[in-house]
Amino acid sequence: MPMAVSPERVRTGITRLTGGRLVKGNQLVEQDLWISSVSGKILRSQQVFYEHQVVPDEVVDLQGKILAPGFIDVQFNGAFGFDFSAVPEDMTEYQKGLKRLNRYLVRTGVTSYLPTLPSQRAGVYHKTLPYLGPSGGARNPLEGSESLGAHCEGPFISPSKNGIHSVEVLQEAPNGFSDMKACYGSESFPEDGKGPISMITAAPEVAGIRECIPEATRRGIRFAIGHTEATYEQAGEAIEQGATMITHLFNAMRPLHHRNPGIFGVLGKADGKERPYYGVISDGIHLHPTTVKIAWAAHPDGFILVTDAMKTVGLPDGVYDGMHGDRWVKKGPLLTREGSNTIAGSSATLIECVSNFWTWSHASIPEVIRAVTATPARMLGLEKIKGKLDPDADADLLVLEAQQDADGKRTLKVDQVWKFGTLVHDASDEQFGL
Repeated sequence: MPMAVSPERVRTGITRLTGGRLVKGNQLVEQDLWISSVSGKILRSQQVFYEHQVVPDEVVDLQGKILAPGFIDVQFNGAFGFDFSAVPEDMTEYQKGLKRLNRYLVRTGVTSYLPTLPSQRAGVYHKTLPYLGPSGGARNPLEGSESLGAHCEGPFISPSKNGIHSVEVLQEAPNGFSDMKACYGSESFPEDGKGPISMITAAPEVAGIRECIPEATRRGIRFAIGHTEATYEQAGEAIEQGATMITHLFNAMRPLHHRNPGIFGVLGKADGKERPYYGVISDGIHLHPTTVKIAWAAHPDGFILVTDAMKTVGLPDGVYDGMHGDRWVKKGPLLTREGSNTIAGSSATLIECVSNFWTWSHASIPEVIRAVTATPARMLGLEKIKGKLDPDADADLLVLEAQQDADGKRTLKVDQVWKFGTLVHDASDEQFGL
């Protein structure tokens, strides 16, 4: 009599991550996390195991390491040789470059980001924005990092606070929102709020921009104040109109003065105004460490770490072609316009900025990680699906190792990256990953 053959167990796509310390609110909690590569979501483990009696395909022991949500960078101009603003003659090459970037970027721990376009002529926006909209949750995790929609940084900014933005392409909006639509393309502003733009940075004192704020925010676009000569009062008025973000605080804006606090003053919630979110570049170049600590202490719930990264991230030191005929000089994380000391964005990764902030601030690990996960997700209105380790959120995860050297420098190292419940990068296995 032939022996009965047990049927092969059906694979569920479920993984149980155990032995780790999960970032939950302001705590590191020792508990398991169940995720699905089928739904791409974090699961309700009790329900899966006890009600549905499903066992995981794989159990991964994290050996005491930190399990955090994937990082979100809301100001990211490019990296690894790719620039979102550089338009080739053949846009299929643009698409290929974008895909390469996403596969490299995810290795740094950035699972979601806002592709950022500094001030450009209208034609650049019309050609690139259709490729930079939200990728959508149905993406293949093996494609790497995910766009959450474009960040248009300019061209409606102050010519005296332009930084490396070319003055020749800057605009005003005397006809209000119709001028903004003409610049970015009318198809970028659908009434259902499902266009390619997620955030716009502009100077509220520029002609016509104050009238644009309610129209943009009504369509679900976050409005950020930046590259601006705005006073404290003008910044407060912009917030009343619907602005909710400050782009790279302290850089390209009026400095804090004891009798005129400028834009920084709105973090004090004076006159009952809501306090905005704000981006901080902690690459050790854009801001002094003490300045970063002051900003965080003023309004920690709005503190968001960003890179302002350029295409030189991941490239060797040297001289590179920049925007509008500029040349950029890269020396480590420092990036300057050739022949000057003008900072031209950053060459630092987000994990480097996170490690710097942790070293300077002595904030807890959950507080540090919140600045690149839960807080940017909340700013973008995505707090239900991004930036947290709760059931039904996207299973975008990082396994991090915390280190501290003899000099007190603290470092977080990316060991693993999971995208939509699938392991896409493992630093311990050079042959594995995207």
